[in-house]
Amino acid sequence: MRYLLAAIAIGLSALFLFPDVAAAQQIDLGALLPQGDASVSGRIIQVMAFVTVMSVAPGLLIMVTSFTRFLIAFSFLRAGLGLQTTPSNLVLISLAMFMTMFVMSPTFEQSWTKGVKPLIENTVTLEEGYAQTTTPFRAFMRQNVRDKDLATFQAISAEKNPGSEPYAETDFRVLIPAFMVSELRRGFEIGFLIALPFLIIDLVVATVMMAMGMMMMPPTVLSLPLKALFFVLIDGWSLLVGTLVRSFN
Repeated sequence: MRYLLAAIAIGLSALFLFPDVAAAQQIDLGALLPQGDASVSGRIIQVMAFVTVMSVAPGLLIMVTSFTRFLIAFSFLRAGLGLQTTPSNLVLISLAMFMTMFVMSPTFEQSWTKGVKPLIENTVTLEEGYAQTTTPFRAFMRQNVRDKDLATFQAISAEKNPGSEPYAETDFRVLIPAFMVSELRRGFEIGFLIALPFLIIDLVVATVMMAMGMMMMPPTVLSLPLKALFFVLIDGWSLLVGTLVRSFN
């Protein structure tokens, strides 16, 4: 503590005794920005846009990738088993994220090679880099979106903009919401198929217990271990994960 106080005292003394030296150490923030009012304003807008994109990056990951379908299927699985916290949300979200990386790896690689890397190396303009970065994601969403959902949002865009051309199929304003609706629908379809065998087990156990006169014992006491045993015997995790991955084109 004494050494710390001594160091602070020496630093303050040097600051007051040699003000010119201290002033010479100031950082010139103006050198970080180009000259001219328009250039400074443009750089500030770019920084603000970059910070905004980074803040909504998790939402963008959910909107344009396969993450939604995986997470919905895992949630239906946990509900069908009758487990509230096992596996935990952290485990399910982590598994969904790594499966998303596995499915989306070709898309990510194309986006990096054709768009992000040339943009970092300043070999393309900002507009060209944006177009080349987003093209693989457009192709992925277009392959996995339902034509009915896409047509629905195109019709809505035509209603909202009378007298003008409707948005194109590859326009993010149409493609992203249509893709998300399609993913929600397919996630619920897969979830129904997952929950159906567990529902049958619950009905059978409840019927048998009622026939035996065991009214006071909750059916979940017997159905839960039976459902867990059934899921393990059919190698459910491998079957479910493989089916989900193969469900993408």
